Amino acid sequence: MNVILLGPPGAGKGTQAQLIVKNHNYFQLSTGDLLRAEIKKKTKIGEEIENLISKGNFVSDEIVEDLIKSTIENLKFRDRIIFDGYPRNVIQAKKLDEIVGHFSQKIDLIIFLNVPRDIVKKRIMGRMTCEKCNVTLNEYFNVEEIELHPCGKEFLKKRKDDKEEILMHRYDTYMKETKPVLDFYANHDKFNELDGSMKMSEISNKINEILNV
Repeated sequence: MNVILLGPPGAGKGTQAQLIVKNHNYFQLSTGDLLRAEIKKKTKIGEEIENLISKGNFVSDEIVEDLIKSTIENLKFRDRIIFDGYPRNVIQAKKLDEIVGHFSQKIDLIIFLNVPRDIVKKRIMGRMTCEKCNVTLNEYFNVEEIELHPCGKEFLKKRKDDKEEILMHRYDTYMKETKPVLDFYANHDKFNELDGSMKMSEISNKINEILNV
């Protein structure tokens, strides 16, 4: 089935998506990863994306839609995609229904990780991503894992957009623009809200229970 993970920046969506991929053989469609990959290619669109993100703004719906369509239409990912970071607004949510429907698929499950602002701040300011294996760790919560990271801790870098001023802007933008998506999905029979302030392992256990129903 196709799963949507919702929650503010720093809610742990990426971490939980990686665990679902590992434990349930899903494919993680992270709009953040798609956008960063486009920036790395140094294309014209990539430059536009980088400019928007550096100011704490979200990328336009049109750009995001173009980047995700090729993944959805790939048959090897059929009915086992985790949408991490998408949709961000009701327009995108409706468009996603259209896109998956076009390929004779549907959204089967929605999981919302509800996290208070103060916890989100600490999670984001402390997170580091490995340049080699793309794993995400946190300098506050994963001290031992960072020291023992198999690729070497020198490859663990903080993202340029993980700055407090930008973070607060992104959180406020999320609350204004993305939260209505919850109302859109609220009546979905597979909508699940989880306490995102729990330990990552506890959240993972809850998600496993939901996926195994």
